[in-house]
Amino acid sequence: MCEDSRVEPTVHTVPSLLPEARRRPSASEIASWILAAAALFLLLHLRLLSALLGGLAVYELVHILSRKLPFIRGRRAAGRRWAVILLAVFVVATLALAIAGLIAFFRTDPASFPALFAQMADILEASKQRLPAWLASELPSDAEEMKNEGVAWLRKHAGQLQIFGAEIGRVFVRMLIGMVIGALISLEETVSPGTSAPPLARALRERARRLAEAFRRIIFAQVRISALNTALTAIYLSVVLPLLGVRLPLAKTLIVFTFLTGLLPVVGNLISNTVIVIVSLSLSLGAALGSLIFLIVIHKLEYFLNARIVGNEIQARAWELLLAMIVMESAFGIPGLIAAPIYYAYLKDELSARGLV
Repeated sequence: MCEDSRVEPTVHTVPSLLPEARRRPSASEIASWILAAAALFLLLHLRLLSALLGGLAVYELVHILSRKLPFIRGRRAAGRRWAVILLAVFVVATLALAIAGLIAFFRTDPASFPALFAQMADILEASKQRLPAWLASELPSDAEEMKNEGVAWLRKHAGQLQIFGAEIGRVFVRMLIGMVIGALISLEETVSPGTSAPPLARALRERARRLAEAFRRIIFAQVRISALNTALTAIYLSVVLPLLGVRLPLAKTLIVFTFLTGLLPVVGNLISNTVIVIVSLSLSLGAALGSLIFLIVIHKLEYFLNARIVGNEIQARAWELLLAMIVMESAFGIPGLIAAPIYYAYLKDELSARGLV
């Protein structure tokens, strides 16, 4: 009798260590993986990434705040539902106002992103006159050749940034609809998380949960990194340079651009640094070199933070994220570049759950 009672716990605990990795996937799980892969592809193909990001942001914020705010946790079912509804409305309204404010900034301010990239192209064309002979000799021999190389690339990607131009209304509406959907889903799962569902619905819900978790790990960690980088860059552009008698054009746009590109792990800081150095070149070679030295220090800090924060969050090295971003950018352009870290974190989470990586 005593021996039997000692054996039973070991028999029951061994399979429970890795239940998902040990067992064969069910038909509903396989179907949910196929549907999730198709949905993620179509979101990029149909240009609905803004709706996905808006929905995930609201979903995660409502979940996090509903767990932390005491006036929601301590309520009964009916009161809790109304409290979560008010919280969801507040989150959607706050995000919508923040996005509308950002749009208004770029529409009322002449320094828009396309204008920034167009000015960069002009600066590159005229840069040979300010560079020393030994460095100018390494550049293309004439302005037309330069335009066919780097300048053409800049102008091409300036066109992709029409999110701040003609399509801004549609993008905002899609994001707003996505935020409303995210609020409705978070309301349902926060108020009644234990509701039973058919097998395929449960499997799809698990895919959505993993995707939201990947979004939270990547975006929330990267927001902290980008905020620090942006604060240091703002001090440099708005305090250090003016004290030295240098006023960089489009400084406000560069600060916002630094924050937005900083949301991309590893490569985002490189993009913003390159833009700042090129714009500094419009003033003098010394200003460009000073910006380069300062931003190299910022980049080293950003790389360290990415390795420690983002890398630890999804157990991924910097080269893995870079490879995913290169492939997605080649396939889908700038939206693919933005979605790559989230998609990669989700894929790695699914593979890890099955014990494959």
